Amino acid sequence: MNQLETFATEAVQLTGSKSGPISPIIAHSAAFGYENSITAEEIFSGASQKHVYARMGNPTSSHLESILTKMDGGIGCVTTSSGMAAISMVALSLCASGDEIISIGGLFGGTYALFSESLNRFGITTHFFDVDQIEEIEAAITPKTKMIFLESVGNPNLRLPDFKTIERIATKKGVLLAIDNTVTPLSLQPIKFGADIVLYSTTKTIAGHATALGGAAVFREVKGDDKKLMNDRYKDLHKFVEKAGANALIAINKKRAMRDFGMSSNAFSSFLIMIGIQTLSLRTERVKNTIEILVQALHDAGINVRHPSLKNHEHHDRYIKEYEHGCGPLITIDFESKDRAYAFLERSKLITVTANIGDTRTLGLHMASTIYSDFNTQTKKFLGITDGLVRISIGLENENDLINDFLSAAK
Repeated sequence: MNQLETFATEAVQLTGSKSGPISPIIAHSAAFGYENSITAEEIFSGASQKHVYARMGNPTSSHLESILTKMDGGIGCVTTSSGMAAISMVALSLCASGDEIISIGGLFGGTYALFSESLNRFGITTHFFDVDQIEEIEAAITPKTKMIFLESVGNPNLRLPDFKTIERIATKKGVLLAIDNTVTPLSLQPIKFGADIVLYSTTKTIAGHATALGGAAVFREVKGDDKKLMNDRYKDLHKFVEKAGANALIAINKKRAMRDFGMSSNAFSSFLIMIGIQTLSLRTERVKNTIEILVQALHDAGINVRHPSLKNHEHHDRYIKEYEHGCGPLITIDFESKDRAYAFLERSKLITVTANIGDTRTLGLHMASTIYSDFNTQTKKFLGITDGLVRISIGLENENDLINDFLSAAK
């Protein structure tokens, strides 16, 4: 049984309860009673896993964390207020002034801005590479490199990374590998092929309904002789391995970032995300099938559509071998000019113009005038942003309705 079918059962069973309220319980409380002073001491020392304070987690979010941990085969998870909060939490927990990050692939604009501008202000340097610059990536790793970061699918350039090769480099060099799996939850399970940390904007495909803002980081198990965390580049983190053991990556993120910066998730958002996650496997399969039919029809009609399922895509073979369940809801169409892109979006009857992705509805946005409007020409070129590029996130509509709508709007 594949992971989609397995999780179709697990998601609905893990989300609900057999006794009492069958839906997840929303724990809207900023603080939690400790029973007595001894219990309080145990909670603050980590000897007890009961909740400290809502900034560090709440029961509803813990429920969601357990489901995401199961989905990815990790040892634990920390949910956050947004996807950007999850990335910030991981970067700030691992890195200090003078440290470096290796970032691979075309990135979501917010992630690129975080790495190139905000972290840079605090003395953390990021080196950016295309997914196929393998030799350059390996050569760029120094004793100061604390994280290799990549997206499972370039958003929006739709280039696909060679996970196995990058994982081998990360293991060989002893560097933690973090993968943003936002557009491919369940389709890919990065921990199974060597990722140390899996990141999500749970707002997107995981929830699927654009009602809740959230993020998450799922962590692998840490072993006592861990060849990555116990090497010299992470010597300031060794105390967490000694104290938290298998859960060291969770403790590092909670104690070195979540506690002090407050990227906390809230109970109601976690509740809404759990409602959405119950249909994730069904939505994943439907979107994959729709996209492959849609992009082929658009390509055959002479529209400059881009997606790895098309044979003219540079990573088509990689898509066939590594992405059995598709690569998420994204496609792009290049209309060569802003005016033509605008005209397409205005004529479409089905596309909702918005910056979100992974919704039940089909969404679209002109990239250069919105998310990437502040970026210079060189950066736009590196990230695959052209004047006429429209990013489209395919929803649950009928594929023939989408085909007819897109062909009519593109005239």
